[in-house]
Amino acid sequence: MTKNNKYMQIYQELADKIQDGTFPANETLPSENELSEFYETSRETIRKALTLLSQRGFIQKLRGKGSLVLDVSKLSFPISGLVSFKELQGSLGGESQTIVYDFGLIKPDKTLAHQLGCQLDDEVWKVVRARNIKGERIILDKDFFLKKNVPLLTKEICEKSIYEYLENELKLPISYAKKEIVVEQCTEEDRSYLDLSGYDHVVVVKNYVHLEDTTLFQYTESRHRLDKFRFVDFARRKH
Repeated sequence: MTKNNKYMQIYQELADKIQDGTFPANETLPSENELSEFYETSRETIRKALTLLSQRGFIQKLRGKGSLVLDVSKLSFPISGLVSFKELQGSLGGESQTIVYDFGLIKPDKTLAHQLGCQLDDEVWKVVRARNIKGERIILDKDFFLKKNVPLLTKEICEKSIYEYLENELKLPISYAKKEIVVEQCTEEDRSYLDLSGYDHVVVVKNYVHLEDTTLFQYTESRHRLDKFRFVDFARRKH
């Protein structure tokens, strides 16, 4: 067996054991030396398998402590879709709640004006909401809507479903979104409004939402706790 096949085989076996609970979340894997002896291979091959596990979200390498197993029972959100949190609630399992921490009209700074493609003197609705799922605040949504497209918004609407209001009451023809996914260091706002469970990074899904006439009317940052994020998509190969 070649070294490449060997490290891939070890990676797959360890990944399977993490997924079936043989190696539980928040515990450490055996050391490199122990794994090297068990699989009768070099530490270099073990390191390659562990690196791949880390890259694919199964473990977190901690200096001086080994490889910590991450919780792979992550919640699935259809990132490629344009779905409101209220529409997802039924499929999440357990109790979920929206907490509004910040709401009101603001003048955009240069960064936000660039994101929304608006002027510095335009008025923008700012809404900051945490999503509490099964007793933990694991998502922080920061929404910004141009007031010229959304003349009225209330805290009560934000606690329920903004999209339900926009489509059913304002009759806005919401059409599509362009998305960007990045990993960023936690901000003070993240630390205040999320239960971070010791993580110092979050996954940020940036949404630029357009109407049918291609007007950009909303910019959103959906900030997910690292261990509770999973990218979900469907892809079909073209023939």
